[in-house]
Amino acid sequence: MQSRSLSLAIAAALALPVLASGGTAHAAAAAQSATDLDGVVVTATRTAIDVDTALAPVEVIDRAEIERSQARSLPDLLAGRAGVSMSSQGGDGKLTTLFLRGSESDHVVVLIDGIRIGSATSGLVSLQNLPLALIERVEIVRGPRSSLYGSEAIGGVIQIFTRRDGDAGYAPRAHIGGGSHGAHEFGVGFGGRGDRAWFGADYEFRRTEGFNSCDVATPDPFAGGCFISAPEPDLDGYIQNALALRAGIDLNDAWQLSTVALRSEGENDFDGDFTNRSETVQQVVGGSVRWRPSDALQLKLTAGRNVDASEQFKDDANLGYFDTDRDSATLQGDFGFGERQLLSAGIDWLRDRVAGSTTYDESERSNRAAFAQYQGRFGAQSLQASVRRDDNEQFGGHTTGSAAWGMEFADGWRISAGYGTAFKAPTFNELYYPFFGNPALRPEESESAELGLAWRGGQLDVHLDAFQSDVDDLITFDAAINLPNNIDRARMRGAELGIDTGVAQWQVAASISYLDTESLTGFNAGKELPRRAGHSARLELDRAFGDFRFGVTGIAEGSRFDDVANTRRLPGYATLDLRAEYALTDALTLQGRLANVLDRDYETTSFYNEPGREWFVTLRWVPAQ
Repeated sequence: MQSRSLSLAIAAALALPVLASGGTAHAAAAAQSATDLDGVVVTATRTAIDVDTALAPVEVIDRAEIERSQARSLPDLLAGRAGVSMSSQGGDGKLTTLFLRGSESDHVVVLIDGIRIGSATSGLVSLQNLPLALIERVEIVRGPRSSLYGSEAIGGVIQIFTRRDGDAGYAPRAHIGGGSHGAHEFGVGFGGRGDRAWFGADYEFRRTEGFNSCDVATPDPFAGGCFISAPEPDLDGYIQNALALRAGIDLNDAWQLSTVALRSEGENDFDGDFTNRSETVQQVVGGSVRWRPSDALQLKLTAGRNVDASEQFKDDANLGYFDTDRDSATLQGDFGFGERQLLSAGIDWLRDRVAGSTTYDESERSNRAAFAQYQGRFGAQSLQASVRRDDNEQFGGHTTGSAAWGMEFADGWRISAGYGTAFKAPTFNELYYPFFGNPALRPEESESAELGLAWRGGQLDVHLDAFQSDVDDLITFDAAINLPNNIDRARMRGAELGIDTGVAQWQVAASISYLDTESLTGFNAGKELPRRAGHSARLELDRAFGDFRFGVTGIAEGSRFDDVANTRRLPGYATLDLRAEYALTDALTLQGRLANVLDRDYETTSFYNEPGREWFVTLRWVPAQ
């Protein structure tokens, strides 16, 4: 991987008009739209809708919750939430994969400010390399969304929005902190907003000495683990530098231009006979032009590029690199008609390019798509239907669709039902990796159905969702041809219960998930899919006592298997985190967190250690505007 610097992100941000947020927003000033997002979700339908009226199961994590949780990373923030299973290879910066509703780790679309990210070689997204200090909010949409987003949206979509500044004027901020394992960090940022223009920047540095991520020799690559012939009892640290830039202007009441750029550079140490250090880059640069002549019409053109790159080392010896460039563009129109009716239509273009020390048979492919969506509300009933046609340079055409219905009844109750098809295109590794790829692979396909029941009243919000997904043509290794092949079928079904309420001045947020996965064909028929916990729960309690706030987070997950043959079972576990904060002044807040208070020893990937008891203290400065 050729060396790149943060200055490239700055130059690119100034040169390109870029997407600041996805979906359709009201034709209000940018200052107002930035502050109105608390009750709005844009990822579920690619348009701005109220969270409470979304027909898809959604969860929104805003900036206030991010800071209140004192989570140390994006995987830490997402762990244990409804439908989410995480698998980590030990500590900050280490490979972390996410399974949504039991689907594969590459069955989730991840966006940053509307720009699709991820590696075209592995199909994975480096969530561990996306710093929380640069994130304003996270939207999680569970269930198939290929009819709007195309390939990979079998389990759902996660969209990450970078920092925003809602009020007029100049808003600086800073934080500094330190804790266990030699961890320390600092960050600075600012935002400015006038009558029509806005701009901002945020920077964060993080470093940790880490701990020994893997202490069991596993020289057999089929046995799992870190592939070491002898234990390496060293510290596996992580260093990260990250920068985000944003700017935009309302040219007049109809035209808006916006731009955003994010770059995160990491240096990661780990255990292994073949490699034991990597340098990584995650970069997003993109932009948008929006024209909204009236409340009934909006056109939006967006474009962006994601760079996912890594360079591998054994001690100081350079062993090679992978570099994926993902270019994308979208033109979307939203047309309001009648009473509470909206028709959206658009075209998507995506191009993946791969470079590196490994030579692939093909190094580039493109995908073109057209989609349309209808949303309507008739009294107490709501309808949503969408269809999409993808034309991929490698595997040809593919059509997906979805439909959902909801109805409000009684006092605060709502029932909903949905059905959708989805698919996932093979990765470059599966198709073209030397001596391993199979260019004859077909896309993986799925059919999903779900039912939902929700009730909102006063301070209580309860929602229950049940689902089933059947996936055909799953790609797995075929011993008969010694190549990956479309030979597996799988089924994922489950239920998710979420409760948000207030009890005796305590804010309570709880979720419980049940998941049943099964491989239906092949040598592993009847086996559970690996690394998905069958049961999980998350409980958060928070209460303010004047200038002092106290909180508790508890996460429990059942046992899981680490391999497809179900021979290595990982026991279930539970962790308890305590956190507190005190407002020293109107601008200064001191935060402290004690994670895994009971010092539980557990694994989410065989042979890889998870951190024990940890502490971290942060001082935040956010002056009043």
